[in-house]
Amino acid sequence: MIEFKLPSLGADMDEGKLLEWKIQPGATVKRGDIVAIVDTAKAAVDIESWVEGTVHQLLIEVGDKVPVGTPIALLLAPGETAESVAQPAAAVPRRRISPAARQRAAALGVDLASVTGTGPDGAVTLQDVETRAAQTTAPSVDRGAEMRRAIAAAMSRSKREIPHYYLSEAIPLRLALSWLERCNAELPVTERLLPAVLLLKAVAIATRRYPEMNGHWLDGAFRVAPAAHLGVAISLRQGGLIAPALHDVAAKPLDVLMHELADLVRRARAGSLRSSELADPTLTVTNLGEQGCESVFGVIYPPQVALVGFGRVMERPWLEQGKLVAMPSVIASLSGDHRASDGHRGALFLAEIRTLLQQPDTL
Repeated sequence: MIEFKLPSLGADMDEGKLLEWKIQPGATVKRGDIVAIVDTAKAAVDIESWVEGTVHQLLIEVGDKVPVGTPIALLLAPGETAESVAQPAAAVPRRRISPAARQRAAALGVDLASVTGTGPDGAVTLQDVETRAAQTTAPSVDRGAEMRRAIAAAMSRSKREIPHYYLSEAIPLRLALSWLERCNAELPVTERLLPAVLLLKAVAIATRRYPEMNGHWLDGAFRVAPAAHLGVAISLRQGGLIAPALHDVAAKPLDVLMHELADLVRRARAGSLRSSELADPTLTVTNLGEQGCESVFGVIYPPQVALVGFGRVMERPWLEQGKLVAMPSVIASLSGDHRASDGHRGALFLAEIRTLLQQPDTL
């Protein structure tokens, strides 16, 4: 028997509310299948299965809010049957509903399937119905305020637990932007590349030489990630930020990354992300874009150990071959975790990003 638990989708998630089941008892589930939609403080997220099996029992109901790590379904492993497991479905106590609770639910228009029972063996009581009715008629939650609280909790934890250090490097972009302009001249408007994909690709490739920037600090030790799944900081229309992952960035062509980045931004702002996109980031990149300020020094998103920031691309005075010129450039910053790396390695990491951006055709 496999216990399918509500996964953690980031340091700022303590609980989730079930919005919809995508499976039913008896259904076969494969890795990557969407099994449920769960509401977090930031978005409605498609929960993907990380195991294979047959759905045996759904343990929570639509509308239930449960902590991260709570079993929400039971799956039979391949080869198991309901009769072969230690506690078959028949051994699970049947759900009971008191007559008073049924009558009150009918009067209030409450769907009993959405009510969590708190009585003996999960029985639904009159108070359970009253509580559910109050939830459905309560004022709508201020999602912006809820998100700010979640972000504040995660960032407070980060500053308490992670010994941050900060570095910055001015990176000239004339070669990169000229190369990008030539590439885009041959592409339809809808397929043109943004400078952001060059920055993301350079960061991902640089982690190959400096793997201590790419991974997680777990159980008192650093665990390097096998690939660079870059969390991309995206501002949401209702306020706040979310940083879902672009997977395996170093291995993908720029046109593929551009398509995936545009899709990720669209779905993040529409509140339609997958659980793997929130749980998988190994290093976060925040890019302030044209409307941002000159530089940004971010707070590391635990359990990650680094964050790379890019300020606004702008022309700066630059000494080139003995002459003062106006150079399009960007300030790249690194927020590093001193437990996993140090300032020397961090500086080399930023220098590697700078070097890669001087050779855009290799990206």
